[in-house]
Amino acid sequence: MDEQTVYLILSDTGTLFTRCIKLFTKKPHNHASISFDSQLVEVYSFGRKKPNNPFIGGFVKENIRDEFFKNACCAIYSIRVTKEQHDKMKDIINQIEKEKHCYRYNLIGLFFIIFNIPFPRKNAFFCSQFVASVLHEGGALYGNKHPSLVTPYDLLDDYKMEHIYEGKLQHYYLKPASSF
Repeated sequence: MDEQTVYLILSDTGTLFTRCIKLFTKKPHNHASISFDSQLVEVYSFGRKKPNNPFIGGFVKENIRDEFFKNACCAIYSIRVTKEQHDKMKDIINQIEKEKHCYRYNLIGLFFIIFNIPFPRKNAFFCSQFVASVLHEGGALYGNKHPSLVTPYDLLDDYKMEHIYEGKLQHYYLKPASSF
């Protein structure tokens, strides 16, 4: 079986919006992203389109080397998947990226998590809902929790997730490629 690796990045940029979310979650990282390469060159999520405005959001291709992530703390996990699952997940993301103008951030959905009420919206995701949906539709995440209720740390409930790094995000991508 030809296996591929998918990377999950949980992060905390320290913004006001993140600190507000942290009041409810009590977790150190409150943003989730997905990548298909160990160097995290291409990282995908749903989040803010403009770093200084958390209310303008949608599908984003994150540049973790950008100033916005300079001091971000993170935890990085990997999951081994089949080539078919890997390709399916990439296809899902590529399709969303092609139609990104049709997608928006599911800010309202965040409030429904507090009350444990699923609140799916057409073409709208928050970060962990997006990652959970991609993993689930790709056949790599088997949970019974609705994606609109999945928090970043819920993604780790899958026994196949392997913890590979924790610390400053910039220290991870500065490591030599041979150490991955």
